[in-house]
Parts: sequence; structure tokens; C-alpha cells
Amino acid sequence: MNRTLARCLLALSVAGLATGAQAETTLRLSHFWPGASAINKQLFEQWAKTVEKESNGEIKVQNFPSQTLSQADETYDAAVNGIADIGITAQGYTNGRFPLSQIVELPGVAESAPQGACVLQTLYDENKIASEYDDSHVLFMFTTGPGYIHTKDTDVQKPGDLEGLRIRRPTAVAGEILKNMGAQPVGMPAPDIYTSLQRGVIDGLSFPWEGIKSFQLGEQLHYHTQVPFYTLIFVATMNQNTYDRLSPEAKKVIDANSGMKWAQKAGDVFAAQDKAGKAQAEKAGDTIRVIDNPLQDSAWQKPLQDGIDSYLSDLESRGLDQARDVYQAALDASQACGQ
Repeated sequence: MNRTLARCLLALSVAGLATGAQAETTLRLSHFWPGASAINKQLFEQWAKTVEKESNGEIKVQNFPSQTLSQADETYDAAVNGIADIGITAQGYTNGRFPLSQIVELPGVAESAPQGACVLQTLYDENKIASEYDDSHVLFMFTTGPGYIHTKDTDVQKPGDLEGLRIRRPTAVAGEILKNMGAQPVGMPAPDIYTSLQRGVIDGLSFPWEGIKSFQLGEQLHYHTQVPFYTLIFVATMNQNTYDRLSPEAKKVIDANSGMKWAQKAGDVFAAQDKAGKAQAEKAGDTIRVIDNPLQDSAWQKPLQDGIDSYLSDLESRGLDQARDVYQAALDASQACGQ
């Protein structure tokens, strides 16, 4: 009798330990923004705190900023392969992998981070670009505000002023447009920009105001040409097997903190940092040139329009016949999303 009771108690104890082990899941989140940046603190850390709270502690999030778990250009694959449970990165860091998604980067699609995030998430939700992410479980998508031109020593007032300048480009799409303007595009992840400016590897870069602040580049840049010629897109995505292993309750929490809800939160955080980044340059007394409506500007219209047409034609030549339909859907979403 005592032996039977002992066995029962042991079985219950083991079952209890197993249940306890399953009750808490730690998700490793990898991204490239600095740990001290507002993007990390106000967006990614807040997302982590939210899912931890709403799951009553069943989900824990271990945050790895500054490429400490995976390099920026390897983060999407890190999430797909389970090196990270969640990866947040720019689609353009894996050139050619998300061609339809990168249509949102083209000039004239988005005029602000909230609008860009809404457009990108809308295209995903409407199944215009979803097939590009079949190998992972997408949480939400977002964008920067418009990317501008920032240089160390050159006052860029027209495209010809970029002739021969080595300008860091965020993606191949933006790089093609920079080439149309006469610049020499240089590819590198955002965390490498600071030292490249210091060493004279590049003369400037294309970046939104938020990026200038997040990566502390203002002290090296003195000229800013506010010509909105691209928007950088991002995806926050989860390893599919990790998601599948979650309890039904934990999945509900993840699902409730996915999609447009967090796309909009991201847009708001980026917009605030754009404002702060520009204010920082103004306070420093930097030269800021503003080019409004560049697609209607006599000097800037041609290289920008050529970039749009070239990118869409390239996609069609690769068999993506729906490219112009997706572009039109992006423009329609832009109108619906507002600024």
C-alpha cells in the first residue's frame, strides 16, 4: 500500500515537473538596433513585456540587440532555422528574396513611417506579398519614414551634386536610384556605418532621420538633403516550429500582438524618432535642404521615375508578372492609410 502510494506520488511529481517545464517558454529575439535606442526600448522591449504579461508568464522573451545573436543580413534565416525564435530585420539585407515586398520602398509609396507600416502590413494581410514569407510565421511588418541623403562635406542641392560620391545604400532598390543620380552606392548593414564614416570609406549615406539618431551618426554628418526617395521595410517574424509548439493560450497571445496593431505601434515610434533626429540636426546648425514632391520636381523627377520603372521592369523580366499590380495595390493602400 505504501509502495503504491509512493509510486503515485512520484508519478504526480514527475508530471508536475513536466507541466512546469512546458508552462514557460523563452523566445530568443534577435535584431540589429542598438540596445539603448528608442526603437529597441519603446518597440521591441514593449512587445516583449506585453506578451509576457498577457501570457501570465508562460512566455518569456530574451532580447538580443546589436547583432549579438545574428548578423543583420542573416537574421531572417536565423529565425527560419531556429537560431533565433524571433528575428527582426530589413528585407533588403537579403537582396532579391522579397522582391514584391520591396515595391513599398519605391519613391512616392509612403510619406511617413505610420503610412509605410500600414501599406506594407496591408499588402501582407491582403495576400499580395505573403507567399514571400512561407518559411516563417510573420508577426508584423513596418517601415522607416522616408530615407534622405546625408553627407559629411557636400551640400547636395541637385542630383548632379552626388556625382562620384560614395553613398551607403540600405538596399539594392535604393542603390539603383542613387546610381541614377550619379552616386556610387555602397552596401553595408546599418551598424557598420559609423566606423565607415570615420575611416572615410563612405562620403555619406541614405537614411531616415530616425536612423541618424538611433546609430548616433549626427556628429559626422553636416549636410542633409531631405528628398524622400525610398522607404526601408522591415519584418518581425517567428520560427514556425517555435510557434507550432506553443500552447493554444500562448498562440492566442502571440496572435493578439501581431498584424496591424503592432505595425501601427512601430510606425508611431519611428515617426517620433524621425522628428527627434531632425531636431538634433537643426540644433547642431547643420545645413538642411528640403525637396518637396520630388516626383514633380524638374531636377529630381527623372532619376526617381527611372528607378521605379527599372525596378518594376526587372521584376517582370524575372517572371513576376504581378509586379505592377502589387505596385498599384501599394499606391491604393497608401491613399487608404493616409499620412
